Amino acid sequence: MRRYSKKEGFSTLSEINVTPLLDLAFVLLIIFMITTPLMDKSVDLVIPTSEAAKNAVNPDLVQTVSVNREDVVKLNGEQVTLDQLEAKLVAMQRANAGVAVVIRSHKELPVQKLVDVMNALERARITKVGVVTNPDAE
Repeated sequence: MRRYSKKEGFSTLSEINVTPLLDLAFVLLIIFMITTPLMDKSVDLVIPTSEAAKNAVNPDLVQTVSVNREDVVKLNGEQVTLDQLEAKLVAMQRANAGVAVVIRSHKELPVQKLVDVMNALERARITKVGVVTNPDAE
């Protein structure tokens, strides 16, 4: 780069202007500060243990509700309507208050159908409910 000086005529500029370099460094610093917490996808957790967790649900009392792609509801493999499902669950809950239900639904099932099944469980006063999922294939 050249600059004009009245005393010496034309001379070369021997200094580097660091202001644009500092601007770039601060912008990159801000970008990395924002994106670094978002990059952490894995959470390394050690779950606490408890003796009560081993006997929280009796495996013999777990009932399975399945809902397939065609909106067919099954209780332990037997096809039922939502009203029949609710009646059977009420009877199971009265017989044993510790009954638990696992819901297996098709992944393309409309959410409203799953909510209808969960409403039937709520009306039957069943509080131990789980939804079966598969892990993502990465």
